[in-house]
Amino acid sequence: MNPPIDSVMTRLLEPAGLGEQQLSTTLGSLMRGGVDYADLYFQITRQESWTLEDGIIREGSFSLDQGVGVRANSGEKTGFAYSDELVLPALESAAGAARAIARQGQDKSVQAWQRSSAAPLYPQSDPTTSIDDEQKTRLLLEMDTATRDLDPRVEQVIISMASSQDLILIAASDGTLAADVRPLIRLNVSVILQKNGQREQGYAGGGAVRTLIISSMARCHSTLRVRRYGKLRCSSMPNRRPQVPCP
Repeated sequence: MNPPIDSVMTRLLEPAGLGEQQLSTTLGSLMRGGVDYADLYFQITRQESWTLEDGIIREGSFSLDQGVGVRANSGEKTGFAYSDELVLPALESAAGAARAIARQGQDKSVQAWQRSSAAPLYPQSDPTTSIDDEQKTRLLLEMDTATRDLDPRVEQVIISMASSQDLILIAASDGTLAADVRPLIRLNVSVILQKNGQREQGYAGGGAVRTLIISSMARCHSTLRVRRYGKLRCSSMPNRRPQVPCP
């Protein structure tokens, strides 16, 4: 996989009309008047969750959080500012607020960009959009049916599926330009079993830092076993290693 900087800049900065030139200009304005070091921290977080209870989608949610943090160091003093708008005027305003810690001193320059060449640790695709809503709904319904097929004593099944992705970009006056992509998925299954008036509950779940793929979620679900009265355990199927680890 290629380093994530280009991908993150395309998805995080370009929609806001920002690029390397704007980052360099903003950092240059921060380095005036006695500031020794400055950096910009951009982040966008997308989160999505689905909950199915007894074959019905009971809850679905999606959230998008974004912002940029600005930091300026002058001797022992540090100034911070934040904006949840990723546009140039908001970025310049935050930079001015952070720079206010130092009113006197010599201006300093921003070093040439030194792009991080570290190999990405995680997939760069977004798990919240890697499959569409219809596929997610069908997957949850199939898991509900498969869970009930495991044991005739199953009375209630609740399945929750959550996914998120963080896009992070750091630009600093020392030339640092680095980015990271952090996907996360999680699947939880809760069941209630009943026999002869006795009810017990079992639970199992698993997660991984990866994108949402139907085959991987199905393999995770195949590792959930109902034992006795609602006791759930995690085990690998013969010749099938679960892609999403269970605790």
